[in-house]
Amino acid sequence: MDSNKRPETMERITTPELAQAFIDEQVKLVQEQVKDGKVLLALSGGVDSSVVAALLIKAIGKNLVCVHVNHGFLRKGEPEQVIQVFQKELGANLVYVDAVDRFLDKVAGVSDPEQKRHIIGEEFIKVFDEEAAKLEGIHFLAQGTIYPDILESEKGIKAHHNVGGLPAEMEMELVEPVKLLYKDEVRVVGKQLGLPESMVERQPFPGPGLAVRTPGAITRDRLEAVRESDAILREEFAKAGLAGKVWQYFTIVPDFKTTGIKDGERSFAWPAVIRAVNTRDAMSATIEEIPYDLLKKITERITHEVPGINRVLMDLTPKPTGTIEWE
Repeated sequence: MDSNKRPETMERITTPELAQAFIDEQVKLVQEQVKDGKVLLALSGGVDSSVVAALLIKAIGKNLVCVHVNHGFLRKGEPEQVIQVFQKELGANLVYVDAVDRFLDKVAGVSDPEQKRHIIGEEFIKVFDEEAAKLEGIHFLAQGTIYPDILESEKGIKAHHNVGGLPAEMEMELVEPVKLLYKDEVRVVGKQLGLPESMVERQPFPGPGLAVRTPGAITRDRLEAVRESDAILREEFAKAGLAGKVWQYFTIVPDFKTTGIKDGERSFAWPAVIRAVNTRDAMSATIEEIPYDLLKKITERITHEVPGINRVLMDLTPKPTGTIEWE
């Protein structure tokens, strides 16, 4: 039987009971596969890798080594949350790598979006390789592969997102406990494993993170403006009860400045653009209607609390013609 094919008899995981049965089964299977071996996992803080990490901690404890690479493009509070949840609460064997300066130096002056993605992807593999090379006796690599990844790579839509580029001498066997699950099932399993709501219900987030929401050549101050404005948007959406109703929402800070007035003086600063979309499959997307009072409040906060921002705009373009992300 093809281990990458979901059996037709497999019930959709929708309840805590079904999630628990899946967890018990996977814990057993992982223990049989790994025995007393060590497993390496790149832990991004995203839903899939977080659920895999929590599942493997349950199965093999300290024999799982999680490597969290902070490339500087995560949202506000995310690296801290990974450390809090995995190291402090779940007692994970966590290697935290602060590579912010290294990544920002690499993309300095690079404005082409594809080139930026490529540099960040390559650098991530290099950092992960360096950390992996420091560790002894690891024969397994865990990945947060989920079923849509397998289906899409079969259809040639996108390459299967394994870590890739690991040193040739590291012959590693894959551990992929959630590879037959759909995204909604992964979330149910995550909740059952006790992961916080904010991690389990995290929005889809691109690998290069905020780098693709800082169009043009990235500078530290503009990157911080994206991070801070995004945090305000998320906070206000949560307060207004929109967090679960809108599929994806974020801010973009483009690389141009406009004239404005701040503190009674002429200012020359960036605009922040709000993007809020709904979609079923990310192939097309519609624009979510946001109450005007809420938009006014978000605008007020962003323009007064975020250095370097003097305007707030709303992107009203559906997909097509616009993609969900700007880059």
